[in-house]
Amino acid sequence: MADEKHRPRLLIVGASGFVGSRLALAARERFDVVCTGRRPPGEAGWVEIDITDAASVERAFEQARPRYVALLAAMSNIDRCEVERELAERVNVEGAVNVARACSRHGARLLFTSTDAVFDGTAGIYHEDDPPCPANFYGETKARAERAVADVLPSAVIVRLSLVLGTSAASGGNSYLEKVAGNLKAGNPIISPTYEVRNPIDVGTLCTLLTELLLEEGAAGIFHIGASDKISRYELARAIALRLGGDPALIVPQTEPVAGRAPRGRDDFLATTRLSQVCRTRVPTCQEVIERAVAMV
Repeated sequence: MADEKHRPRLLIVGASGFVGSRLALAARERFDVVCTGRRPPGEAGWVEIDITDAASVERAFEQARPRYVALLAAMSNIDRCEVERELAERVNVEGAVNVARACSRHGARLLFTSTDAVFDGTAGIYHEDDPPCPANFYGETKARAERAVADVLPSAVIVRLSLVLGTSAASGGNSYLEKVAGNLKAGNPIISPTYEVRNPIDVGTLCTLLTELLLEEGAAGIFHIGASDKISRYELARAIALRLGGDPALIVPQTEPVAGRAPRGRDDFLATTRLSQVCRTRVPTCQEVIERAVAMV
C-alpha cells in the first residue's frame, strides 16, 4: 500500500452500491478514499451528499477536497425510470451535471459511469464513437448525462458498463450473481432471456480498470468496459449454475420480452477498443469473467 500521507484523495459518489462498495475497498491501495452513500465500507471515510442538490454537492466537495471523483450513483432500475421519469431525470442528468460542475470548480478529475443502455441493441456491436440510440428512458437519461458531463468537463472519463458480475462489499448485496446464487440455493426457477446478449465484466477486474483510468491523466472521453466476447443471459445463468454446483434445469429460457416492462436492447455488445489502448490490464473473456465472479460467492 502506498504511503498514506502521499495517497491522493478519491471521493466515491455512490459507495454503498454494488460497484461502489467494491471500488471503495479496492481503491484503498492507491487512494485515500472518502465515500458517500448509506454505509461506508471498510475503513473509508464518509461525507453526506445529495447529488440533485448543487449546494449539497458543493458542501461535500469542500469537506472531502478530492483530487479524483468516481461518480457511480444513479437511478438504474430500468422499469422504475420508465415510470418515475422526473426523478430519473433529476438524479441521472441533473445530479451528474452538479458533480461535474463541482469537479470543474475544484480541479478534480472525474470518472463517470454510464451504461450499454444508451444503445438499442439492434447493431450487434457498438464502438465508443457510435451515436447513442437508447431503447428506454433510463438509457435516454444516461445519454443526456454523458453529453452534459462532457460539455462541462471535457477531461472527464465516461465509462459505459454492461452487466457487472460479483458480490457486493456492503451488507444486503443484491447483485445479479447474488440473486442467481440465492435462487439456485433455494431451488427456485430462474427465468433468463435467450435474446438479451451482453459482454459482462467481473467487479474485481472492473475496479482495477477504473483505477487505471482514473490515474491515466491523459485519458478522457468514452470508454467501454466488458468482456472480449459475448453471452446471452440464459447461457450466462446456466454457466453460473454449473460452476456453483446448482441444478441447470432451474434456468428457464425466456424467448420473448415480457409485456409491460420497459424495452431492453437485445445485443448490446460493447467494443473495448479504446480501453485496450490505454489500460495495462487485459480485457478478459466471458469464461474468465464468470470464473472470477463465481469465486466471490
